Amino acid sequence: MKKHLSTQTRKRMLSSIGLILFSVSFVLAQVLVKGTVKDNLGEGVPGASVQVKGTSQGTITDLDGKFAFNVPNKNSILVISFIGYVTVEMKVDTQKPMVITLKEDTKTLDEVVVVGYQEIRKKDLTGSVAKASMAELLSTPTASFGETLGGRIAGVNVSSGEGMPGGQMNIVIRGNNSLTQDNSPLYVIDGFPVEDPSIAAAINQNDIESLDFLKDASATAIYGARGANGVVMITTKKGTIGQPKIKYDGSFGIQHITKTIPMMDAYEFVKLQAERSPKDMETTYFMNYDGKKWGLEDYRNIPQYNWQDEIFRSAWMQSHNVSLTGGSEGVRYNASLSYYDQDGILLESNYKRVQGRMGTTIQKKKLKIYLTTNYSSTTTTGGSPSQNSYSGMNNLFYSVWGYRPVTEPDRPLNSLMDNIMDDAINNTNDYRFNPIMSLKNEYRKTYANYIQFNGFAEYEFIKGLKLKVSGGYTFDTRKGETFNNSKTRYGNPKSSDKVNAEIYHSQRATWLNENILTYQTNIKRKHFFNSMVGVTLQNSDYEYYSYKTVQIPNEALGMAGMSEGTPSTTKSLKSSWSMLSFLGRLNYNYKSLYYATVSFRSDGSSKFRGDNRFGYFPSGSLAWGFMEEDFMKPLKSVVSSGKLRVSWGLTGNNRVGEYDTYALYQILKDKVGDFISIGSLPSGVYPFENSLTSVGTVPTSLRNRKLKWETTEQWNLGLDLGFLDERIGLTVDWYRKTTRDLLLNTALPTSSGYFSAMKNVGKVRNQGIELTLNTTNIKNRHFSWTTNFNIAFNKNKVLELAENQSSLLSAAKFDQNYNSQYSYIAKVGYPMGMMYGFIYEGTYKYEDFDKVGDTYTLKRNVPYFSSESNTQPGMPKYADLNGDGIIDDNDRTMIGNGMPKHTGGFTNNFEYKGFDLSIFFQWSYGNDVLNANRLFFENSNKTRDLNQYASYADRWTPENPESNIPRATDSGSNKVFSTRIIEDGSFLRLKTVSLGYTLPKQLTKKWKIDNARVFVAGQNLWTCTGYSGYDPEVSIREGALTPGLDFSAYPRAYSISFGINLGF
Repeated sequence: MKKHLSTQTRKRMLSSIGLILFSVSFVLAQVLVKGTVKDNLGEGVPGASVQVKGTSQGTITDLDGKFAFNVPNKNSILVISFIGYVTVEMKVDTQKPMVITLKEDTKTLDEVVVVGYQEIRKKDLTGSVAKASMAELLSTPTASFGETLGGRIAGVNVSSGEGMPGGQMNIVIRGNNSLTQDNSPLYVIDGFPVEDPSIAAAINQNDIESLDFLKDASATAIYGARGANGVVMITTKKGTIGQPKIKYDGSFGIQHITKTIPMMDAYEFVKLQAERSPKDMETTYFMNYDGKKWGLEDYRNIPQYNWQDEIFRSAWMQSHNVSLTGGSEGVRYNASLSYYDQDGILLESNYKRVQGRMGTTIQKKKLKIYLTTNYSSTTTTGGSPSQNSYSGMNNLFYSVWGYRPVTEPDRPLNSLMDNIMDDAINNTNDYRFNPIMSLKNEYRKTYANYIQFNGFAEYEFIKGLKLKVSGGYTFDTRKGETFNNSKTRYGNPKSSDKVNAEIYHSQRATWLNENILTYQTNIKRKHFFNSMVGVTLQNSDYEYYSYKTVQIPNEALGMAGMSEGTPSTTKSLKSSWSMLSFLGRLNYNYKSLYYATVSFRSDGSSKFRGDNRFGYFPSGSLAWGFMEEDFMKPLKSVVSSGKLRVSWGLTGNNRVGEYDTYALYQILKDKVGDFISIGSLPSGVYPFENSLTSVGTVPTSLRNRKLKWETTEQWNLGLDLGFLDERIGLTVDWYRKTTRDLLLNTALPTSSGYFSAMKNVGKVRNQGIELTLNTTNIKNRHFSWTTNFNIAFNKNKVLELAENQSSLLSAAKFDQNYNSQYSYIAKVGYPMGMMYGFIYEGTYKYEDFDKVGDTYTLKRNVPYFSSESNTQPGMPKYADLNGDGIIDDNDRTMIGNGMPKHTGGFTNNFEYKGFDLSIFFQWSYGNDVLNANRLFFENSNKTRDLNQYASYADRWTPENPESNIPRATDSGSNKVFSTRIIEDGSFLRLKTVSLGYTLPKQLTKKWKIDNARVFVAGQNLWTCTGYSGYDPEVSIREGALTPGLDFSAYPRAYSISFGINLGF
């Protein structure tokens, strides 16, 4: 036994000695290497990774950028890397200390952009494509990417009609092409084309990997009949290889109104009433009450209401997003869940959204499969205060601004707040209502649910030859519920409907199939070819129905009491469209020096008939990378890259009704047309023997078998330059778009039996210049400063309208007294959507009159307004353009332009150690706003006790005869559109500011957190503008023909948020 143990001991000792000798020999065989890692400014880079290639052997540079460690042998290769710099590989030098200089990793030229059906390096682009920085868009928590997009991309104009939470953003790329049809771009979400901007807004912006904007025809023609307005490519994040990673992004914020409009106080209000109705004052504001004779001075500093203070609030918002990603070479996965909740600054307004997303990528040799599901559910509380109604008095802010601030001495002030109507108001011709009580009792809910299934299978037959078969299905449902109880404007006992309720439901189901064959090859690595052919099919079905009941007896039941009411109106419709498309594209590249791209698409749509069913949309582009030429090499140290681009192409717009080519008939239950609004049927349709159910079937549209899509021809010339190793990047584009065969509802003679018919008439041109400048101003070990500047100029011009038609007049509807007037005009030779009316010359002054006793008679050589029989000093005066001495419709002209001369943005990003700061300014210059609010609130007509803007205190009076604000009198000349209410809508806005701090990794590792960042962000913090309304970025009737209208719009808020980003 002892012998056995001694043998085992000897064996162990020999093994240990052998292992020690081997280790010593290994160590002695290694070579010591020393060196310093520096940046391009010569400063040491601390924390850089220095590793032996192919091994785990390595080290980290010290505070001075120095390193020293043993490598296996003198032929070892070092890999040196650091965030923000290009990774360098270098053979070791054992004779002397090494000096390794890292270059900044600008990634500009190798950046990948998504174009139609393919990805392509930015370096190889021949068309005009812009890429948004998602990091900048996400710097401020918002409901969707559109809220922070405006001003960031040259030529991409982003606006919102008003500031309602969850409100839709309107994106227009390179100007409006169509007069009457939708000008929003096509959205392509992971390859799935959608035309509804609200669906794109429903995507969780934290899930978006890239956002690319296709602007010229070379880029958009591959989408044919839907590419004329540009294309927004949205690519969502996919799974990554590695251990599961969890991210959390959360924030809380508060919002406030940016400004309120000064209103008359009690003193000025009563003074106006005394001026308007002096005979009534003795029984109202100047009565004897409680042993005292009240006078004007008694209303100074008296308790009173400012209704804006009552209806606005500080509003909370919160956002939470959790995501998971991970996987292996074979299977990658990702998932996310988000929640967004935003209260509006108006009472009883809110927007909530829940989103979920899952995606899987399977890679097995030559086969790649991708599957994703996206779900979004939103709930919007409250309605738009600017929604179109028969009378502008129905709109919320008519009552907010107009409700009187004070009562008569014998009436308690709180009686205004406690009653739905003011008893002093004659509600037969004035619809004022208690805005607080009505808003708190109105029930307005809109529910939207959106689900998308998307996927593809891609197989590579031989190297470079791939077939990709994609499929997708989206289902979008919306439901709206409205309930007006007895304490609301529309449901009070004096309203015609009494307590009422309405519900609507709509749904759209769309499926898509795409089959794309691509082939990439090269000849001797000089000639590079990338070709693609494909066929796609898409179908969309839509349904809508609504139901309303009135005079509901039991309002306590809410929506559940609808069945007890009297049926009022019902609506329903169903439509469907399909599209079959063939497409192809060929890219050629010679040594990154010469580029050429041609594409073609043929679209067949069920919306059109006969020979016009198919449309054909070709494009071509050339590019020259001139800095790759040998004769340009001497300039390489300064001009690091340069490319000249030129492109041409045809694209289309098929945004017409599904059945506009057919003669349609409709069963009508009541008359159509309100006899006042322009565009309604001139005679209406009357029920037979006044029976609401016996109108019968009537024709509503005239057949037009020749109807076809609008076609846009676009030229683009572009220049891309990079300076000083891409520290400075400059992109300039010039474009000209001409759209023909405009789809217009053209007026027909009444003898035809029809009011209008859809036709292809007219031509519009957009021409402009876009400039984008990116600079890396400073970048060293501790500090970096980058800047982005962009500016875009666009000139829009109507070239043709219908035959023998020189202008097209439009009315922006908001009130019965103004719906009968044209307020906009599209005239050949001028931009579309010009504001239309009289030129205001101030007020009539005393010198315009002959005075006999106390009577003023207008001098014979002074023009007068046609409807005024007794013009008096202080009344509005307009320019007599035709010189006939009478101001009438012949003197109306173009008085404003709702479209800006140029727009842009300016961003500065700073990083210092762990801190980051982003400051973004946005501007719009040269656009006008038609401030229709001033027609009511800087204009006292016969409406009694209607409060006014504080500016109206400076109106014309005998004591203030030089004022150009009209006097307080009932006058038809007060109720017209003129330059008096046209204001400059230009603005410079501090759109977003974000300050963040990333905690040191040494600290976060202790908490088992990969990274942690805290931040504070602000939006709409400051606006410089001359506009007198709530906000200059307003347009409540979005459309090319009626831009820049402001009437009772939801104000925009500024917000401050605090948040955290965590990675595990």
